Amino acid sequence: QVQLVDTGGGLVQAGGSLRLSCVASGRTFTAYAMGWFRQAPGKEREFVAGITRSGAITSYADSVKGRFTISRDNSRNTVYLQMNGLKPEDTAVYYCAADKYGSSQLSSPGYWGQGTQVTVSS
Repeated sequence: QVQLVDTGGGLVQAGGSLRLSCVASGRTFTAYAMGWFRQAPGKEREFVAGITRSGAITSYADSVKGRFTISRDNSRNTVYLQMNGLKPEDTAVYYCAADKYGSSQLSSPGYWGQGTQVTVSS
């Protein structure tokens, strides 16, 4: 079992940057593919980015490719999402997720963070 705490959201102007962090509890962090999802008001939760257990493979939604970068530090049980070139349509609550033995696309995440709000003003 793993518990996730995600932080780093905030209010930023269009074109700005934010870095989200997610710290996982427990000793089995390397058993989990990690990723980020987001949910905007009135919309379904959607996949944003994912990374395999070793960090060798990453996946991104088409809408964030070239702007967002996911990474992980297994020595710190932490996964990051660097978001550059933010747009108003990136406004959402962002959730960290963990998928045990999953792929970089996190098809079945079993654990979620509490969410952190990202608001991009135009």
